[in-house]
Amino acid sequence: MAASSSLPDSGDLILVEPARPGSLVAVVTINRPDALNALTRPMMVSLAAAFRRLDADDGVAAVVLTGRGRSFCSGVDLKAAEEAFKGDVNDPAANPVTQMELCRKPIVGAVAGFAVTAGFEIALACDLLVAGRSAKFLDTHAKVGIFPSWGLSQKLSRFIGPNRAREVSLTCMPITAEMGEKWGLVNHIVEDSQVLSKAIEVAEAIARNNRNLVILYKSVINDGLQLDMKHARALEKERAVKFYSDMTEEQFADMQKFVQGRGSTSKL
Repeated sequence: MAASSSLPDSGDLILVEPARPGSLVAVVTINRPDALNALTRPMMVSLAAAFRRLDADDGVAAVVLTGRGRSFCSGVDLKAAEEAFKGDVNDPAANPVTQMELCRKPIVGAVAGFAVTAGFEIALACDLLVAGRSAKFLDTHAKVGIFPSWGLSQKLSRFIGPNRAREVSLTCMPITAEMGEKWGLVNHIVEDSQVLSKAIEVAEAIARNNRNLVILYKSVINDGLQLDMKHARALEKERAVKFYSDMTEEQFADMQKFVQGRGSTSKL
């Protein structure tokens, strides 16, 4: 990963840079603060490309996604809505939520201000969420008259329960940071000024662990969520059997060295 880079077709509206020099954490920033980070079609395509590139980057172990200014992402720019909805964003390779879901690296969302509709769907595509006290998650599909297509209608009920999700989506009521934490949507609440640093802290804690196991663990959790408990347990067992059957003597030795180096569980 370059020390500081932006995708050329984004017009510097999607930025990708390391959290700090030498870090294994990449920070992706939606950088259109004058429009509350509303998304145009080129921005969607660039955001999708950023996650596709980071997934393939061996120098990245975890990703933080944030928005610059007073908003995380205020959704699709409705001034260019027809282009956004009927353009090539229907291509999975150009769909940011699809590419976030395909990204093997854990994604930590750093949300301050508004995450609205498409911005809410992008937040739901993160694996963990750190929210500032100003954060508000809104589903305004029913107010604006557009149909959800990035997973909000199905994901939200699985996060917060169907009754709450129906109320949020059909009344277009906001979920505050405090509500989100209480309902299990948000992992951490901090002051707005600390949102990015806290998200990086969480991402770097992930990056310090066994990178291969982190990727496999994220995958089995997310894939298991698509199944009932019986089949999810079977999936875990199937992947565990494959994992251990593929382990080399060197990997077993490395694991034993780790345990011996710790000395006791009190040092874990």
